[in-house]
Amino acid sequence: MSETATHATLADTDLVRLFDQERLHDRLAAGALPDWAREHYETFRADMLGERDGTPFPCFFGVDSEKEGWALYTFVPGFDDESLARFADVTRAYLRTQEHHSPRTSLVAFFRNEDGEQPEQHWHDRYWEVLQFLHDHDPEPWPEEFPTDPDHHQFEFCYAGEPIFPTARTPAHDRRHSRHNPHGLEVTVQPRSVFAGVTGDTVAGQRAREVIHDRLEGYDDVCPHAHLGDWEDDESHEWKQYVLPNDERDLEDCPLEVRA
Repeated sequence: MSETATHATLADTDLVRLFDQERLHDRLAAGALPDWAREHYETFRADMLGERDGTPFPCFFGVDSEKEGWALYTFVPGFDDESLARFADVTRAYLRTQEHHSPRTSLVAFFRNEDGEQPEQHWHDRYWEVLQFLHDHDPEPWPEEFPTDPDHHQFEFCYAGEPIFPTARTPAHDRRHSRHNPHGLEVTVQPRSVFAGVTGDTVAGQRAREVIHDRLEGYDDVCPHAHLGDWEDDESHEWKQYVLPNDERDLEDCPLEVRA
């Protein structure tokens, strides 16, 4: 197969699959990824392993995952139904096999930016379009132990029968740098099992949150957002943490329409 044909295949089909770090780095070394995918990942890796004004990236779980080679990745070429359906398949595959990887393995999805420069609300809407698509096409029922009302303090997004914590970075987060990716929407998917032993009701979890909070103060140009909290906290709502505002404003209504 010629280099051109290989490039076309990767750009159209093979990009929306689970890549482990070794396979992804092999593709990068071979020049087999399209520019948008390469730029997305290289920026992500530089953020995870680098510093900003002397402060490491705040989420050291993400830093360790990238440093140790635990993370899995996928690249989504658009927001059309076909691309999102393939992303849904990849997400299900990740959740089904996650127990066979490191306990801290997350899935990082990079979405191609076909929209150009857009305001924050655009990326906010794009993010919730992705989650709404996953929910609307979920083959599994919502787990009974989790409320379907986003106003409930123990609500969290569920997919394929699993509660997950899907956070976003976007090009518009130019002040909240910990949530910034200049190349397009980036979504990190983590099932609740990833946080076993480090939830807010544990000593290790409380210590981790103190470190993350301190790093956020040095990394971002704005204060850590008031929406940041714990699932165990009766006063917080987890969905508000998925795609944080670039400023200090409050998020009042969850855009997700959850079917009973």
